[in-house]
Amino acid sequence: MTNLSGLESQKKPKTNKFAYACAVLASMTSTILGYDIGVMSGAAEFIQKDLKITDVQLEILLGILNVYSLLGSAAAGRTSDWIGRRYTLVLAGAIFFAGALLMGFSTNYTFLMFGRFVAGIGVGYAMMIAPVYTAEISPAASRGFLSSLPEVFINVGILLGYVSNFAFSSLPLDVNWRVMLGIAAIPSVFLAVGVLYMPESPRWLVLQGRLGEAKKVLERVSTSNEEAQERLDDIKEAAGIPKDCHDEIITIEKKNSGGHGVWKELFIHPTPAVRHILIAGVGIHFFQQASGIDSVVLYSPKIFEKAGIQSHSKKLLMTVAVGFIKTVSILIATFFLDKVGRRPLILFSMGGMVVTLLVLGTGLTIIDQSTTPETFVIVLCVLSVFLFVTSFSMGMGPIVWVYVSEIFPLRLRAQGSSLGVGVNRLMSGIISMTFISLYKAITIGGAFLLYGCVAVIAWIFFYYMCPETKGTKLEEIEELFGKGRKNTDNKAAPADSS
Repeated sequence: MTNLSGLESQKKPKTNKFAYACAVLASMTSTILGYDIGVMSGAAEFIQKDLKITDVQLEILLGILNVYSLLGSAAAGRTSDWIGRRYTLVLAGAIFFAGALLMGFSTNYTFLMFGRFVAGIGVGYAMMIAPVYTAEISPAASRGFLSSLPEVFINVGILLGYVSNFAFSSLPLDVNWRVMLGIAAIPSVFLAVGVLYMPESPRWLVLQGRLGEAKKVLERVSTSNEEAQERLDDIKEAAGIPKDCHDEIITIEKKNSGGHGVWKELFIHPTPAVRHILIAGVGIHFFQQASGIDSVVLYSPKIFEKAGIQSHSKKLLMTVAVGFIKTVSILIATFFLDKVGRRPLILFSMGGMVVTLLVLGTGLTIIDQSTTPETFVIVLCVLSVFLFVTSFSMGMGPIVWVYVSEIFPLRLRAQGSSLGVGVNRLMSGIISMTFISLYKAITIGGAFLLYGCVAVIAWIFFYYMCPETKGTKLEEIEELFGKGRKNTDNKAAPADSS
């Protein structure tokens, strides 16, 4: 019976077309962040020349959106508990639409910074809620693949941003960067409208006491009525609702539906399991950014210039190659999440990042100290950049969002995920806003050697703190934490039959 059940669970995702469509559409909201990262990489040079700003102003401009997005991600948890996951996604698209228009019509540095403030709020909302919605609507057997889609679309957005740089770079200086930034308003409208046709998260509906609606949604995203009932029973149990309660609408205590007491449970009186989850969830977001990925993605033209590539068109083409490699790598990785598991891919990915960062740092140091650098060293640096983004996208890129959206218990998920995204965006902002100053202080090679050392610490952290969650029901994942190292290699396969 076990084997038959395993075969059945493997087939379910293939027939869950509606669940796949919902996950894809929700995840596409993440494209707006990716596009901003990619387009700012190439637009930065034009903005600096047109607005005549300093290097410090430039690095602040590039990285500040991530800090602004903290406000959005901080508000998104409570907002999504209040108005639902679906309307929070619509709100994210509407806010970014306004921000993109403001950036596109900016007349000076102050106006542009205000536009990035508004866009950052929208990005914060989208980054927090898209993974949560996708995880909550996906069955356990395909949750890893579907929950990784937000990161996939971030990379698609980065690639589109790089292509936009190359396509519009020939326009007049006072026009090209404004077109690059403003054109992002168009897809945000279509995404916001498309989300309106998606169902609400069944887990959110249960927390509102709307059991009848939750059951209908689960019947649409499950392969059978039996599976839908099983998932509904699991959600009700996690929400403290008796399984034998079959009312269409029930009254839920305010503390269970409004998010009150969540922060107290997370920080003041956490259980050992919740404390472990909090450390793992915040830590994985911290190290994803602290290992320097945004420095490579956002400043790749400058890195290639330091590596010896001086042609403007060649630098932009190389950044397009970075975006293409990054997108292809993450697409490949998504198909292994539910087969190989989260933990092995995290460790493999970070191991590759350690090696490539150290090689890139060494190569750039050699070039920096040479009057006529060898072609071999230049090629080595370029390959190191390509292999670094490949290593990142094969594990750390998609798994962070999957993992954090899974591990927090239902009652803590919105605020817990919001906290993780907040740490992620804060670190991204710090890395982005200090890279130019950092490499001027310790050389560009020294900067990447520093990132390599951080990556070593990250690998050790993941080895000891992150248990496997592959195939485990969301409602059962809390049991994997707070039990010490013996649980890090969890083989929770029985839940695959969910």
